[in-house]
Amino acid sequence: MKSPAIIVLLFYSVLLTQGQSKKIDSINKLINKATTDTARINLLVDKIKFVRNQNIDSSIQLAKKVLSEAQRAGYYKGEINSRNNLITSYCFKGDYKSAEENLKFMETFIKPGKDSADYADMYGNNGMMYGMQSKYDTSIQFYEKSIGIYERHNNKAALPSNYSNIAIGFQQISNFAQALIYQQKALKLAEENNDESTQAYTLVNMGITYTLIRDSVRSEQAYRKSILLAEKNELKDVELYAYTNLSSLYINKSKWKEGYEFALKAALLAEKMGDLGIQAASLSKAAVSLANTDKFSEAMDLAKKGILIAESSKQPLNIYQGYSAMGSVLKLQKKYAEAISFYEKGFTALNESDAYDIDIGHTYKELSECYEENGNYNKALAAYKKYAVVEDSVRSKDNIQKATELNMNYDFEKKQAVASAIQDKINTEARLRQLLLLGGLLLALFVAIGGWRAYRNKQKANRILELQKSEMISTMTQLKKTQSQLIQSEKMASLGELTAGIAHEIQNPLNFVNNFSEINAELLLEMMTEIDKGNLDAVKEIATNVITNEEKLNHHGKRADAIVKGMLQHSRTSAGQKEPTDINTLADEYLRLAYHGMRAKNKDFNADFKTGFDNSIGKINIVPQDIGRVLLNLYNNAFYAVSEKMKVSRDGYEPTVTVTTKKLNNIVEIMVMDNSNGIPQNIVDKIFQPFFTTKPTGEGTGLGLSLSYDIIKAHGGEIKVETKDGEGSRFVIILPLTP
Repeated sequence: MKSPAIIVLLFYSVLLTQGQSKKIDSINKLINKATTDTARINLLVDKIKFVRNQNIDSSIQLAKKVLSEAQRAGYYKGEINSRNNLITSYCFKGDYKSAEENLKFMETFIKPGKDSADYADMYGNNGMMYGMQSKYDTSIQFYEKSIGIYERHNNKAALPSNYSNIAIGFQQISNFAQALIYQQKALKLAEENNDESTQAYTLVNMGITYTLIRDSVRSEQAYRKSILLAEKNELKDVELYAYTNLSSLYINKSKWKEGYEFALKAALLAEKMGDLGIQAASLSKAAVSLANTDKFSEAMDLAKKGILIAESSKQPLNIYQGYSAMGSVLKLQKKYAEAISFYEKGFTALNESDAYDIDIGHTYKELSECYEENGNYNKALAAYKKYAVVEDSVRSKDNIQKATELNMNYDFEKKQAVASAIQDKINTEARLRQLLLLGGLLLALFVAIGGWRAYRNKQKANRILELQKSEMISTMTQLKKTQSQLIQSEKMASLGELTAGIAHEIQNPLNFVNNFSEINAELLLEMMTEIDKGNLDAVKEIATNVITNEEKLNHHGKRADAIVKGMLQHSRTSAGQKEPTDINTLADEYLRLAYHGMRAKNKDFNADFKTGFDNSIGKINIVPQDIGRVLLNLYNNAFYAVSEKMKVSRDGYEPTVTVTTKKLNNIVEIMVMDNSNGIPQNIVDKIFQPFFTTKPTGEGTGLGLSLSYDIIKAHGGEIKVETKDGEGSRFVIILPLTP
């Protein structure tokens, strides 16, 4: 019997050195000796980093004090650094509102250009704040901005922590391949810098990634190595997260003694550090470990204490774990009725987003067994079905994970093959150049020897040139053959990527549709039985479950339908005939359609849209349905982008989408502009690729822009994008006036 294992992620924001307590003492001595305000402030900023690792509240108070001193002294760099540390401490405390207020202030306060280290730090803090709130797509976008600046400036000191943190975002959206790539980059740079603190932080998160891909051997090795480095460098937070994750690892392998040992270490350290969430979770895990070794009295005490602390932490997942742990302890004692009460309280505390965790699925199974032992077979069956749904969902995730690993290997081998072929080509051309040069030198030498040997040498040189020509023709033939093979290889690779994208997009909704269809069929059979018995209460309960499942069926069915329609649109060749069309009317109609469609999805959404149409254009020959589809897709993307910016922007932001048309010589230009945050420069080249999307899972298939690109090309036109960070994007469609 297992305890739900809460995996704890560790965002790392500062580069620390060895012996923090000693370092604080050393800094205090230097502060007392400081002769200038700037020197004192710089030392106090360094001190904040070490204090935070020991006590978050103390670091917040110190950061506020240093900020005030920097402001009084008019010391710009001191204010920047102290406020960055204050933001980090607020994030670690969970006070995201205060963190966001300081970040918004930083946007207006930073003086250097947007390619400066100050902006990189601000982007990194934004990434950390959103990541800690589980908004991983947004977190990744901010870290990519930060990493882009640091890579351009080759800042090897700041890159490791940013690599380590962006990996967490990829880890949490199940892109384990990308997570490991960034973690390996972080570890390699940290080792080159002899930075043991960053190594320790990165190893903790690598351990979590290995846990998620079921590699328990590497996971354990990473956790234990991080503990050694953390103890050496007095990194208490690293120790804490390594202990609690190691405990979960051992409990899931039914190694109860080791699970209890590390859970207790985590609980004691969390109490010292004031981390109620991890303290509660660790006590719950320790209780389950003890109960599985028949130490029920001690287990009950720990479980009760865990529930009290979890309630005070107000964290739903910790509260669930506390009650679930007590349920497990009671179930092991065969006190099934009491266990049921605690399991149900635990599920009541959960957020819907947590419902498909594998360990929560096992808790449904335990609850089902308790219902069965208590004689409540209907509820036992319902709980077991929920367990089956979660298991099936997890198996689906496992399949995606395996596909990811296979794609990693395939992509690597493909790139190696391409690189090898290109290198062979380069080597061949180099040999040809050397041969030609040598022939030319020999020819010049023979001519210089004397006129009397000219005729014979000329014949010899001609034979050499003929041989060289023959070899060159042969080499060029081989190069063309190699080039054809490379092109074919790339075509097959693209087909493979498209197939993998389709499988990934459609697998999950179909999985849910099948599961809930089977469950409803069984529930309806039960309903018929209960109707025959005249048991109306049971009939109502079953009917409620059927209605709930039908809503989920409808949701996932529509999602699958949208994906299939998108793929069909992407793959079909339009049979539409070109006809004279008023492009201004078409653009205006679809703009209003897109706006009202957005309003239908989100009643709170409001935006301004403006038009500027060139009335001299007249009618042009196009397939109106296809061009309308392109315009609708661009409008939808623009309205979505401004709505996302509106969620995080200060008062005064007015979301606006502007559409203009213009006649230029023999072309018509259609421009769609928005004032959103724009598109990150590192993904601009990818936006027209099939299945590439920046929207959260379920909100976009990534086929819209790819389909739009194909339609415009089929019309003999061109579509391009221009974007600026923080200012917005502009899509330009160019269509020929002639048929």
